[in-house]
Formats: sequence, C-alpha cells, structure tokens
Amino acid sequence: MSSPSFRPSPARILSRAVPEPRWRPGLPAQPFHSEIFAPAGEGSGAGLALALARDALAAAGEGEETRQVLWVQDRAAIRLGGRPCLAGLPPDLRHRLIHVAAATPEDALFALEEGLKCRDLACVIGEIAGNPRALSFTASRRLSLTAEKHGVRLWLVRLDAEPDLSSARMRWQARAAPSAAPRWNPAAPGTATWHAELFRARAHAPGQWSLSDDAGTLRLAGDPDFETAAPDPVRLARPTVGRSLAARVHA
Repeated sequence: MSSPSFRPSPARILSRAVPEPRWRPGLPAQPFHSEIFAPAGEGSGAGLALALARDALAAAGEGEETRQVLWVQDRAAIRLGGRPCLAGLPPDLRHRLIHVAAATPEDALFALEEGLKCRDLACVIGEIAGNPRALSFTASRRLSLTAEKHGVRLWLVRLDAEPDLSSARMRWQARAAPSAAPRWNPAAPGTATWHAELFRARAHAPGQWSLSDDAGTLRLAGDPDFETAAPDPVRLARPTVGRSLAARVHA
C-alpha cells in the first residue's frame, strides 16, 4: 500500500501565500502601544513619536483632531532632553498639550496609565530615561492592556535605554538623519528626518526607513512626491536659526 502524500497544514500554506505586510506611513491599523528607543541628546525620539502619533490620527480619520495630547516625562528625561518647546510644536497642537513633569519613573508610569484611561485624550506620549526597574514587563503589559481597553494610543520614548522585555506592539530604534536641502533657502533648517528601524512588530516584518515630517505629514524620504527641488537661486526667504523640538533644560 502506498503511503499517503504529504500535505502541508492550512496555516503553513497561508503563511507562504500571504507574506507579512511591510509597514509604511498612513496605514489605517496602528497599534495602541509603541516604544521608540533613541539617544537623549538628539530629540529624535520625541520628534518621531509626535510624527507617528499625527500619522496614526490622520489615518484613523482624525485629521481635524481637537482633543488634548498628554505628554509625560520623568525627571531624568527632562534633564537629558528638555521639556517640549511649544514654539517647536505644530501650530494645531500648541494649545492642546498637557505636560506632566513626573519626579520618578513610577510617577511617570502612573500618569501614563491614568491618561490612557481618558477617552477625551487624542493620544499619550511619554519619555522615560534609561531602564528603570519600575518599567518591567508587567508594567508595560498594564500599559498595553489599558491603551487597548480604552482606545487611546501611547508612544513611549525610551531615552538612552537598552531594549528589554516589553509588551509594546511596535518597537522602534530611532536616530537623527540628514535633512534634504530646503527649497527656498539653503541656510534654513531642513525638514526633520529620522532613520527609523522597526525591530519588533506583531503585524509587520522588521525593516528600516528614512522618514521625514513634511509639513505635518509623515513620509518616506525616498518618496518622489516628497523630494524637494534644488535650492532656488532667488532668495525669497531670509536665513533663520532653527530651534529644536525640546529646549534643553540644565540641571
């Protein structure tokens, strides 16, 4: 009697037929808990967190968002990177920011969790320095469950931290990248650009991108629709001095 032919399981066939989707800006389905690991001295973590948050809100059809945004920092994060600078934020966000300066990581985690319970918030952004014991896997799990239960998204920036155990659905490594030359004035600050590596995600394959914030819209830097023209020979704008997203605060 001949042996029966081998047939792969339906799950194996599906995994071969449907490749894991690749992340890109503007996807409608965004996770409720993400982490961004970044150097403290660049402001790249906070900048990318804000860009990802605005991208997720726009993709969810909340482009005309009027709800408040909660921004929580522990003392070490404020010392390393500074507080959010209102003048450096998008104009539509400057009057909607609620800033919480927490003394300890424990206080910051408490404020983050309480903020995620408030459906009147558009989203929550947090900044915690290093790898404090309080930010354990259990603590991250509480944040994930709270965010998903109440439908409020969290982007937690980990400054000068090593990737550890976490239940965050999407985890990034970010650093500053060279900006494209401004179109009208080559002496002006360029568009904020980041090198972003997605090293863990439930719904997407790992990958690396060069991302830019083009007038409040998150884009791939290689997107032909994003590429700017060469600097205009006629100087229609005066040179300006750039200001970072977060003004450094000296202890």
